[in-house]
Amino acid sequence: MLKEGLFEPPFPKPEVIFGLHVSSDLEVGKIRYKPAGTMAAADQFIIKVKGKQTHGSRPWSGVDPIVTSAQIILGLQTIISRQTELTREAAVITVGKITSGVRNNIIPEEAEMIGTVRTLDTAMQREIHERIRRTATNIAESAGAVAEVTIHRGYPVTYNDPELTKKMLPSLYISAGGEQNVLVSRPITGAEDFSFYAQKVPGLFFFLGGMPKGMNPLDAAPHHTPDFFIDESGFTTGIKALCQLTFDYLEREKP
Repeated sequence: MLKEGLFEPPFPKPEVIFGLHVSSDLEVGKIRYKPAGTMAAADQFIIKVKGKQTHGSRPWSGVDPIVTSAQIILGLQTIISRQTELTREAAVITVGKITSGVRNNIIPEEAEMIGTVRTLDTAMQREIHERIRRTATNIAESAGAVAEVTIHRGYPVTYNDPELTKKMLPSLYISAGGEQNVLVSRPITGAEDFSFYAQKVPGLFFFLGGMPKGMNPLDAAPHHTPDFFIDESGFTTGIKALCQLTFDYLEREKP
């Protein structure tokens, strides 16, 4: 919608934007939020490892892209565990798919892996992208192979404007029935396309409880799984929150 000019003339550009997302592991009636980076940027990487095909019984006469890919995968994990300052923000590198080979006794010519990178800080995002390129390229070179690395930027960090968040907290307290029901969240490594809107105008994105009262959060099924379940009575709190935020902002900012 932004590419189609939603925030451009003749459409009026909003001053701020509010959004929410239901949470299956947060008790119904509660709200959770985090100032600044609240949900991660989500990027995709593709690494093609090119080796030299040979018979599986004679690995020394070729260059094995599968073994090289395994070394690269382990190397990528050390970017997070040994090279990234996780006390700043969380970060994740996950290889989700690897494809190679046609049969059991052939060392193939090429292997391809694809994965996701999750970051909550743009400087860390740039650093991790560069480390992925360097790690894959150098490990492949050490094995006599070649690695081609492509990184596609996806959703940016979902960023809650700190000043707007602080200003609107009383509205969340009212809609949730008290300050005790509004909790500060830890960062979430999932991603959200609300982030594109929050790049254009100050935004506040928060989470709405959908877990039945008294349920253990550890027993709540994650989103996007067959067992996902929410108590829809919590929707009332969500409607109240969005209305309260809107009315209070307009009342406070009107000339």
